Amino acid sequence: METLEWIKIIVGSAFLLCGIVIFFTELFGVFHFQYVLNRMHAAAMGDTLGITSCLIGLMIFSGFNYTTLKILLIIIFLWCASPVSSHVLARLETATNENLAEHCEIYKDLSILEQELDSRKTAEDEKEDVL
Repeated sequence: METLEWIKIIVGSAFLLCGIVIFFTELFGVFHFQYVLNRMHAAAMGDTLGITSCLIGLMIFSGFNYTTLKILLIIIFLWCASPVSSHVLARLETATNENLAEHCEIYKDLSILEQELDSRKTAEDEKEDVL
């Protein structure tokens, strides 16, 4: 029984440590990137994965009980809410930013994008024929 407790502590600690590392990586991305959409992407991805990892570690520590079920429901809620909120914030930024063209390419006519993709595919096909 004592061995099982040690395994539980090690695995739970590994998940918590992994979540903390993901949070610090997220913080680095948030402060390192200069454009708001890049910062938001780093924050959203880090939050979803970091919180999930930490909560799984807490679930392992807690064992199988009602608290574990509540933590699982929190994970499910965060996996649904975080991407949606990030998407809404990104849409708000792209709709209200007057200097968006300085940070990314904007395709108003999709035929230009389709031509660019076709030219890339043709170049890749030619490269494969040479090989």
